[in-house]
Amino acid sequence: MSVTNLRLKYPGDDAPLIFQGVSFSIEPGEKVLLLGPSGCGKSTLLQVLSGIVPDMIELPLKADEISKPSRWGYVFQDPDTQFCMPYIDEEIAFVLENQEVPREDMPARIRYYLDLVGLHVPDAHTLISTLSQGMKQRLAIASVLALEPEVLFLDEPTALLDDEGTKQVWDTIRTISGDKTLLVVEHKISGMLDLLDRLIILTPEGKVLADGQPLAMFEMYKEQMREYGIWYPEVWEDYAKANVQADVRREEDQADRQPTNMEPLAPVMVFQDFVGVRGGQIRTSVDNFSVYPGDWITVVGANGAGKSSLLLAIMRLIPTRGNCQIAGVKGNKVEHLAEQVGFVFQNPEFQFVTNSVEEELTYGLPKGQQKGQWAAAELLLREYDLLALRERHPFQLSLGQKRRLSVASAMVRGPRVLLLDEPTFGLDARGTLRMLEGLERLRASGTVIVMVTHDHEIVQRWATRVWQVDAGRVTEVTHAPAVTSSVPGGEPLLCK
Repeated sequence: MSVTNLRLKYPGDDAPLIFQGVSFSIEPGEKVLLLGPSGCGKSTLLQVLSGIVPDMIELPLKADEISKPSRWGYVFQDPDTQFCMPYIDEEIAFVLENQEVPREDMPARIRYYLDLVGLHVPDAHTLISTLSQGMKQRLAIASVLALEPEVLFLDEPTALLDDEGTKQVWDTIRTISGDKTLLVVEHKISGMLDLLDRLIILTPEGKVLADGQPLAMFEMYKEQMREYGIWYPEVWEDYAKANVQADVRREEDQADRQPTNMEPLAPVMVFQDFVGVRGGQIRTSVDNFSVYPGDWITVVGANGAGKSSLLLAIMRLIPTRGNCQIAGVKGNKVEHLAEQVGFVFQNPEFQFVTNSVEEELTYGLPKGQQKGQWAAAELLLREYDLLALRERHPFQLSLGQKRRLSVASAMVRGPRVLLLDEPTFGLDARGTLRMLEGLERLRASGTVIVMVTHDHEIVQRWATRVWQVDAGRVTEVTHAPAVTSSVPGGEPLLCK
């Protein structure tokens, strides 16, 4: 497969031209990683080489030549866009039926592919809508593997998976890839570098910066990758070295929050035998926890453990029992909570309600009042690299741009509590670090942050507390973050 002198632009008169003469070829059996900053066109390039663009999605493009594979499978960034059927077994059976697999052979084949990606469910005839996003991602991969393709296009296939799930997916791909050709877009690169033959690096404008052996490319183009905000193996270490003073200031800030008169700070959130219910079953439960100003709580656990359900329950987006009191909130309805609590869904598209980036960011801000919030909206457009996109429809953004918009729109009101479900997935290094720095400024001002994440670097470097979710039950785990902190006003809170 190959492309020669590709030029492409997104719809709209003001849309910039991308892929200004991009050319490369991939030999059969090669394993190639595409790296580049968010919005540079990595996903679009996969869709061009597979034929999705322009055969299924019409985009203005020109190329001297495009050679596409005849037998391929594609794993999308968003697993919800992948499915054709409502049930797990039916999704894979749909693929097998198109391959003329006899019906009596299907149950064993379905179980084989589910086991291959580690999607263990008691009953394969389970509604896909009841799965966590990470479990959906495994199903999407299983359904593509059932095609037995010669070429696999993988667009961030492990973005929503925990460490064990990520390892299992890459182990599976190693096992089955053999002579298959792989073209991968991925930000979580540490677990799959040994699988690669080539690395192609794109600039923010969609031009090819480098193409060659991965380790050599990382070494030769490290400074350019740092400049463009692209992930490379030492990103976190380099960031830590450059921000030693910031870490010291954060430690001093935490120390300043310790009370001097032995009177504890008032909690922002108090949980008492609180449970969230989905499908008639308890999906998350919290015994007796208190949360204080300036807490940054990372919520960790395996896919399907109930992490997202915890945030949905706090926001009353699912039925609840027991108490979760939030200071300043009068009432238990979503509209009451929204005045003090910002919420970021795992899938950013779930929260978009307007027709432009700017409208999305300013949605709900009172007209002619609270000028500080309108100024904050303008500042967030700049801080999250959305200024040039302010007139674009949110659904026309890349996944990383959608993610930045979803977080910025939750921050604009200056909430007392910010609930974030995997806010950094799909982001490049620059977007991730900028977001974390912005969240840290909110935390330092007293905002409570509750963040679901699978990223251990975030847990170790930014969290002040860690909640572990196992089979829905939330407990607090011992944590020694890069900056030592404790709960203001007394002994650290321990799980009961």
